[in-house]
Amino acid sequence: MSKTTTSTFVPLNISVLTVSDTRTAANDTSGDMLVERLQSAGHHLVARDIVQDDIYRMRARVSEWIADIATQVVLVTGGTGFSHRDSTPEAIMPLLDKQVEGFGELFRQLSHEEIGTSTIQSRALAGLANGTLIFCLPGSTGACRTGWDQIISEQLDARYRPCNFVGTLQRALEDRLARQEGGDD
Repeated sequence: MSKTTTSTFVPLNISVLTVSDTRTAANDTSGDMLVERLQSAGHHLVARDIVQDDIYRMRARVSEWIADIATQVVLVTGGTGFSHRDSTPEAIMPLLDKQVEGFGELFRQLSHEEIGTSTIQSRALAGLANGTLIFCLPGSTGACRTGWDQIISEQLDARYRPCNFVGTLQRALEDRLARQEGGDD
């Protein structure tokens, strides 16, 4: 059960990446759902893309977004399973400065209630890279709904207590802006 205080909501700038060899803008239901949820919550969509399940294409796109101060959060959907083409964790892990271990653990716990032991095949993960928070979710719309509704939405809401990531993201943005003004970025 969420705990809230009277803190003010702080809209964040979020980019959404769908990893798929088959999805297009016309049938990307998981990406559509994440965009709808983040905008309904009051956040801003900065960018959206679909890339093939290729380590280097994913890493290039996410690297571009984490290097740009316009993006504070990246939501990645797809490529977290165990098929020979699933490579999102391998693409994203090297970019992370810190991993949020609890995200994958909690996601699998919540998913167990919905899909049973099949949840062990989810390699959902999250972490911080260059002051940008990255969440990697499975490609199914149901999994994205679980991740957003039961974890991510609260962690991107300054009113959620006892803690959330908004303060961390705001401080990271301030640090990056200060470095940029000083010529270090």
